[in-house]
Amino acid sequence: MSMPEKGKVLVEVKDMCKNFGVTIALSHVDYTIRTGEIRGLIGENGSGKSTVSSIIAGLQPPTSGTMTYKGKPWKPATVLDAEKAGIGMIVQEAGTIANISVAENIFLGSYKRFRRGPFIDKRAMVAEAKKALEKIGVTHINPALPARLYDMQDRKLIEIAKCMYNDPDLLIVDETTTALSQTGRDIIYRIMHEMADSGRAVVIISHDLNEMLEQCDTLTVLRDGVIIDNIAKADFDPDDIKKKMVGREIKGSYYRDDSSGYDGSAVVLRADCITTMHHLLCFDLELHRQEILGIGGLSDCGMHTVGRALYGLEDVVDGQVVLPGSGVVIKNAQVAFRNSIGYVSKNRDTESLELNASIYANIASTGYNKNTAGPFISGRKERSYVDKQIRSLMIKCQDAHQPVRALSGGNKQKVVFGKWCADDADILILDCPTRGVDIGVKAAMYQLIYEMKKAGKSIVMISEELPELMGMCDRLLIMRDGQISGEFFRRDGYDDKVLIEYMI
Repeated sequence: MSMPEKGKVLVEVKDMCKNFGVTIALSHVDYTIRTGEIRGLIGENGSGKSTVSSIIAGLQPPTSGTMTYKGKPWKPATVLDAEKAGIGMIVQEAGTIANISVAENIFLGSYKRFRRGPFIDKRAMVAEAKKALEKIGVTHINPALPARLYDMQDRKLIEIAKCMYNDPDLLIVDETTTALSQTGRDIIYRIMHEMADSGRAVVIISHDLNEMLEQCDTLTVLRDGVIIDNIAKADFDPDDIKKKMVGREIKGSYYRDDSSGYDGSAVVLRADCITTMHHLLCFDLELHRQEILGIGGLSDCGMHTVGRALYGLEDVVDGQVVLPGSGVVIKNAQVAFRNSIGYVSKNRDTESLELNASIYANIASTGYNKNTAGPFISGRKERSYVDKQIRSLMIKCQDAHQPVRALSGGNKQKVVFGKWCADDADILILDCPTRGVDIGVKAAMYQLIYEMKKAGKSIVMISEELPELMGMCDRLLIMRDGQISGEFFRRDGYDDKVLIEYMI
């Protein structure tokens, strides 16, 4: 492929509209991507960021409007058309197929290059896939193994390798960094800057404003399907960008501003020397009444396994998770749910949602016992149960009966959060609860979490975002290699440099 000159128009979008039924996703959007730039797209959930990018990448057609690519009319019929023309997109949701090999995932849609007569030369495919992974600096993934054996962030690296194998002229990165460890983020950042430096272009979509300010040359702000502003790096102003994103001013920190801890010493949940098949060996933990307990560390430190084990989703081969007040042992998720424990999984689409069901059905699923009238479920109670969450979390949808699959990633996360808020559980285990959620809704979620604490709830908050943990938690456990490496208290003040030392 010829090397584009920096500063030239690569993609131009003119008067683009996209409607999903009565929902307007894009309204008369004009948008230009130039060679040599890293262009950030930022805005609230459902603002149209992923929609405009997916149309450019051939995932769906616009309702109206036109596009040009490299100076010629651009109407990709499929993603493969776009890939062949030099446009690659790493999607927000899972982009790998679990039960085929890593190599087959990397060359999905282009097996014919390995055809030898009637057969596919899988040995050659695996060897080439190894080269594709090494090209982005990944050596720990075996391309001959099924993709299901790798966790979410490794599967994201597989998607990056697939995308970069074709040396795209335009790379679109949609909310990918939230699924990656710092090592994975460093890989994608390096790729982005190498592409820009070589006269190609990158579009990145992220809710992490600090990330966007650091990595991007230009920011495009969308709100309700309309481009609000295009901002050059020299003019980046975080408070101004936040205001443009949400249409109102969000000043300073949106975390809690008190320094109090939890009341009393009553332990409501305890892990007694639990050992799991992965990560944890004789692990102890206590959660107190009215406490927000934070667990942090690098993404592979074992903290996500802790959350799964506390809710009964991870097999505990020795030790036990117990509710001291009643003596109940949490052996599985059904026991946890019956004992008023809620769980928001990091793996939203596979563990927290039924994607093909409606928003209504997902939120209502936690309230069957609460919304009865005699032996039957009361439609009136159930509607109120669901509608309250849609309103309070500002879930952007056509109506409550829209399939969850049709929502943006951030709105899916709101549905997950909403069903446990509605359930009014006494203990909440939140694993990356604000992943993929815009700053306006993050502020609302943090306020809800704090209100739950004040109402006497107990919360375990697991996060890869250190500012979030420092901003919200009464006590903070830092993990490394499956063990607690440090314990810190809000009342003493948190020092991020000290916390990071205990992580690494």
